[in-house]
Amino acid sequence: MDALKLIALDSQDLSVISAHVQDAVMKVGDLEYLPAVKRFVMPMNRFAWEKKRRFFRPHNERRRSVLHFDRVLGVKTSGIARDKPQDVLSLLAVSFVPVDAPVGPAGIVELIFSGNGTVMLDVECVEARLADIGGTWQAASRPAHRA
Repeated sequence: MDALKLIALDSQDLSVISAHVQDAVMKVGDLEYLPAVKRFVMPMNRFAWEKKRRFFRPHNERRRSVLHFDRVLGVKTSGIARDKPQDVLSLLAVSFVPVDAPVGPAGIVELIFSGNGTVMLDVECVEARLADIGGTWQAASRPAHRA
């Protein structure tokens, strides 16, 4: 297994992670904010977009992964029912919006989900890690997006 491990320390790095986690699925109840250590954790089943075609057919694979953000000062959600922990979320994109701060590159990391769900992380700076942590399995289909 060729496990993926990525670190993001700026918005460009974060866009690379965003491409790798597009169409990842997770349960609402698995999202966790740990304020004592300023960390937000997202275990997910990531679609492995980096896998190449095999014999003229797409290789549809998912991997168990974790994306976590450090230096998180607060978390807000919109369009996500926290009282329904079994609901499944599909991640579309991760982006960074800088804000004027007296010190440092502070901003908001936006986690954008299908169905108009959003998680906004108030961060001191961009500091994210994506790591594949488990096995892989064949996905039944390849996610498709309308242009």
